[in-house]
Amino acid sequence: MRPTVFRLPLVALLLILWVTPTFAQMAEEPVDDRAVELIRQEGLEESEVMDILSWLTDVHGPRLTGSPQLRAASEWVIEQSEAWGLKNAHMEAWGPFGRGWALNRFAMHVTAPVTFPVLAYPKAWSPGIDGPAAAEVVIFNPESDEDFATYEGKLGGKIVLLDEPRDLEEPFEPLAKRRDADDLLTLVNRSGGDSRSYRSNPDMVRRFRIQQQRLRFLADEKPLAILDVGYKGDYGTLFSSSASVPAPPDASWSERPSAWAEGADVIPQITLAVEHYNRLYRLIEKGFPVKAEVMLDVAFFDDDPMEHNVLAEIPGTDAQVGDEVVMLGAHLDSWHAGTGATDNGAGSAVMMEVMRILTETYQALGKQPRRTIRLGLWTGEEQGLHGSRAYVNDHFAEIPGWGQPPTTLKPEHEKLSAYYNLDNGTGKIRGVYLQENEAVAPIFRAWLAPFSDLGAATLTLSDTGGTDHLAFDAAGLPGFQFIQDHVAYSTRTHHSNMDVYDHVIADDLKQAATIIASFVYHTAERAEKLPRKALEMAEPQSTSVGGSN
Repeated sequence: MRPTVFRLPLVALLLILWVTPTFAQMAEEPVDDRAVELIRQEGLEESEVMDILSWLTDVHGPRLTGSPQLRAASEWVIEQSEAWGLKNAHMEAWGPFGRGWALNRFAMHVTAPVTFPVLAYPKAWSPGIDGPAAAEVVIFNPESDEDFATYEGKLGGKIVLLDEPRDLEEPFEPLAKRRDADDLLTLVNRSGGDSRSYRSNPDMVRRFRIQQQRLRFLADEKPLAILDVGYKGDYGTLFSSSASVPAPPDASWSERPSAWAEGADVIPQITLAVEHYNRLYRLIEKGFPVKAEVMLDVAFFDDDPMEHNVLAEIPGTDAQVGDEVVMLGAHLDSWHAGTGATDNGAGSAVMMEVMRILTETYQALGKQPRRTIRLGLWTGEEQGLHGSRAYVNDHFAEIPGWGQPPTTLKPEHEKLSAYYNLDNGTGKIRGVYLQENEAVAPIFRAWLAPFSDLGAATLTLSDTGGTDHLAFDAAGLPGFQFIQDHVAYSTRTHHSNMDVYDHVIADDLKQAATIIASFVYHTAERAEKLPRKALEMAEPQSTSVGGSN
């Protein structure tokens, strides 16, 4: 067959020139071609990643932190790890976290002036409602401090609409997108952090302040339930996470109380599909008395406030570096409206598949890894990277608070070569965020070169936020998140009721597992650990053997 000739635009050629290693760099950083061949064969042709994902989602999803489903998923990971021959598979406690919660049954119907079932999901850690309980649906929309007085004594036992209606625009552009050459080149040229956090978005900060003021008022009024619409989602997709607890007037987002804390006073809270929420609002504005029935059956678990990460490993055998460690991981927990597929069953399944691929690869090569290869599946990520941060504090460095430098380094700090993370949905890997660690660039260029045909060739010095690699990076350790295609992560699946197995792309996960397996293999077999950035320490600096959360 005559080969196809591809003609790339100039921006793509510039991108490839930047990320493709020179022959000198390739010679400096060896690549094991035989291992890459075996890894590609196992990862692309003999993949089990989608079956792993089905177990994590269809069988054990969702996996809310503190829930029985998460515990069952953790136990299954251990069982599967042992079946593959991994060693030291266990759960490692961290915490205390707080109360566990599970949704048993939920239903909501509008009963007047028309009848229809409402598409909605209760927020996690909402208390139950004996029912079905019938109540009037009312708008709560104070526009000034004086307006609050007009609602006093009028909201008790009611179903309260907390948000204003949200206008919709039809999606004429595709909801799912791959990264193109221009997007990747922008990443290459970017330095510094990822500024896309909603916590710094002025509109979201304003929304948070208004919502908190209203929640403080409602805490005294004691409505039957609070309904909100969320800031995105349509066509039946809705985004639901944790119930909110009123915060003091001057509290920031990071200082807000947790619904899972023991003794938290939480009002039942339900997120509606925008189309149904807007319909309720319009009916009330037309002067109709709107009534609805709600039934909410939940379970709380207070017997053990501790949570657990899941660890398993392939022991290193080299006499000199066998006690050094290469780590890979993802967060196992999820939110509750879907089954936690793209966030982050996909990442967890990929990292488990990496361990399976490596056991097969080493067996085919007739050897064992030089360094220990350790899998970490974290919990409590959705509530603030709690699991990975606790692990880092226990094993590597004591860090007094988020964003602060470590005060104490532990002996294991010197033994870690690298940590690799995957947590941006189903999208295929396009490269690596270097976290401003320029020294690893020529190494990663060499390791990506065998996978340029799979679309992975981009390195950016910039960092990215919101994933568990940050816990390692904060301790001065080489921690990396892979660049992934966006697909429909933010627009449809992230924290939504559509975060399910069917929206995960099998070929993407196969590609990701194959590339990460090669990265982990070469890190484990490398002559030296990966280079590190300079580490800023806080006083006092000392060495300690013990650990604490």
